[in-house]
Amino acid sequence: MLDSVEANNFEALPLLSLNHVSLLCRSVWDSVRFYEDVFGFVSIKRPSSFKFNGAWLYNYGIGIHLIENPSIDDFDTIVEPRPINPKDNHISFQCTDVGLVMRRLQDMGMK
Repeated sequence: MLDSVEANNFEALPLLSLNHVSLLCRSVWDSVRFYEDVFGFVSIKRPSSFKFNGAWLYNYGIGIHLIENPSIDDFDTIVEPRPINPKDNHISFQCTDVGLVMRRLQDMGMK
Protein backbone atom coordinates (compact mmCIF):
# COMPACT_ATOMS: atom_id res chain seq x y z
CA MET A 1 0.00 0.00 0.00
CA LEU A 2 1.21 3.50 -0.78
CA ASP A 3 1.90 5.90 2.03
CA SER A 4 0.89 9.55 1.67
CA VAL A 5 4.33 10.65 0.46
CA GLU A 6 4.38 8.00 -2.29
CA ALA A 7 0.78 8.80 -3.26
CA ASN A 8 1.70 12.46 -3.74
CA ASN A 9 4.11 11.39 -6.48
CA PHE A 10 1.18 10.36 -8.67
CA GLU A 11 -1.32 12.51 -10.49
CA ALA A 12 -4.86 12.32 -9.11
CA LEU A 13 -7.21 9.96 -10.89
CA PRO A 14 -9.64 11.66 -13.30
CA LEU A 15 -12.70 10.93 -11.14
CA LEU A 16 -15.94 12.88 -11.47
CA SER A 17 -17.95 11.87 -8.43
CA LEU A 18 -18.90 9.02 -6.13
CA ASN A 19 -21.30 6.80 -8.09
CA HIS A 20 -22.71 4.40 -5.51
CA VAL A 21 -22.18 2.51 -2.29
CA SER A 22 -22.84 -1.22 -2.02
CA LEU A 23 -24.40 -2.60 1.14
CA LEU A 24 -24.98 -6.20 2.20
CA CYS A 25 -28.40 -6.88 3.70
CA ARG A 26 -30.32 -9.89 4.99
CA SER A 27 -33.52 -8.99 3.12
CA VAL A 28 -33.28 -6.90 -0.02
CA TRP A 29 -37.01 -6.15 -0.01
CA ASP A 30 -37.07 -5.00 3.62
CA SER A 31 -34.03 -2.83 2.91
CA VAL A 32 -35.57 -1.36 -0.26
CA ARG A 33 -38.69 -0.44 1.68
CA PHE A 34 -36.51 1.21 4.37
CA TYR A 35 -34.48 3.33 1.92
CA GLU A 36 -37.60 4.30 -0.04
CA ASP A 37 -39.87 5.06 2.92
CA VAL A 38 -37.34 6.65 5.28
CA PHE A 39 -34.88 8.37 2.96
CA GLY A 40 -36.88 8.84 -0.23
CA PHE A 41 -34.68 6.76 -2.51
CA VAL A 42 -36.22 5.44 -5.72
CA SER A 43 -35.71 1.93 -7.10
CA ILE A 44 -34.00 1.94 -10.49
CA LYS A 45 -33.44 -0.78 -13.08
CA ARG A 46 -30.73 -3.25 -12.21
CA PRO A 47 -28.93 -5.22 -14.93
CA SER A 48 -30.54 -8.62 -15.46
CA SER A 49 -27.08 -10.17 -15.88
CA PHE A 50 -26.63 -10.24 -12.10
CA LYS A 51 -27.53 -13.71 -10.86
CA PHE A 52 -28.01 -12.83 -7.19
CA ASN A 53 -30.72 -11.00 -5.27
CA GLY A 54 -30.20 -7.29 -5.05
CA ALA A 55 -31.65 -3.89 -5.83
CA TRP A 56 -30.43 -0.51 -6.98
CA LEU A 57 -31.76 2.74 -5.57
CA TYR A 58 -31.00 6.34 -6.44
CA ASN A 59 -31.55 9.84 -5.05
CA TYR A 60 -29.57 12.91 -3.99
CA GLY A 61 -26.96 12.25 -6.69
CA ILE A 62 -25.89 8.89 -5.23
CA GLY A 63 -26.78 5.26 -5.83
CA ILE A 64 -27.20 2.55 -3.22
CA HIS A 65 -26.71 -1.02 -4.40
CA LEU A 66 -28.20 -3.59 -2.04
CA ILE A 67 -26.85 -7.13 -2.14
CA GLU A 68 -28.84 -9.79 -0.33
CA ASN A 69 -27.03 -12.28 1.86
CA PRO A 70 -29.44 -13.98 4.30
CA SER A 71 -26.47 -15.38 6.26
CA ILE A 72 -24.72 -12.04 6.57
CA ASP A 73 -23.34 -13.18 9.93
CA ASP A 74 -20.85 -15.30 7.94
CA PHE A 75 -19.00 -12.04 7.29
CA ASP A 76 -18.74 -11.24 11.02
CA THR A 77 -20.97 -8.25 10.43
CA ILE A 78 -22.90 -6.97 13.41
CA VAL A 79 -26.55 -7.15 12.42
CA GLU A 80 -28.28 -6.21 15.67
CA PRO A 81 -29.48 -2.62 15.93
CA ARG A 82 -26.97 -0.55 17.85
CA PRO A 83 -26.29 3.09 18.63
CA ILE A 84 -24.67 5.18 15.91
CA ASN A 85 -20.89 5.12 16.17
CA PRO A 86 -19.08 7.78 14.11
CA LYS A 87 -15.99 5.51 14.02
CA ASP A 88 -17.94 2.68 12.33
CA ASN A 89 -19.02 2.27 8.69
CA HIS A 90 -21.93 4.57 7.99
CA ILE A 91 -23.78 6.69 5.48
CA SER A 92 -24.15 10.38 6.21
CA PHE A 93 -26.74 12.77 4.77
CA GLN A 94 -26.86 16.54 4.94
CA CYS A 95 -30.27 17.98 5.76
CA THR A 96 -31.96 21.33 6.23
CA ASP A 97 -33.50 20.60 9.66
CA VAL A 98 -31.80 18.07 11.96
CA GLY A 99 -34.53 18.37 14.60
CA LEU A 100 -37.26 17.55 12.10
CA VAL A 101 -35.31 14.56 10.78
CA MET A 102 -34.77 13.27 14.33
CA ARG A 103 -38.47 13.62 15.18
CA ARG A 104 -39.56 11.82 12.01
CA LEU A 105 -37.09 8.99 12.60
CA GLN A 106 -38.31 8.67 16.20
CA ASP A 107 -41.92 8.63 14.96
CA MET A 108 -40.89 5.65 12.80
CA GLY A 109 -39.53 3.87 15.88
CA MET A 110 -35.85 4.48 15.17
CA LYS A 111 -33.29 5.38 17.80
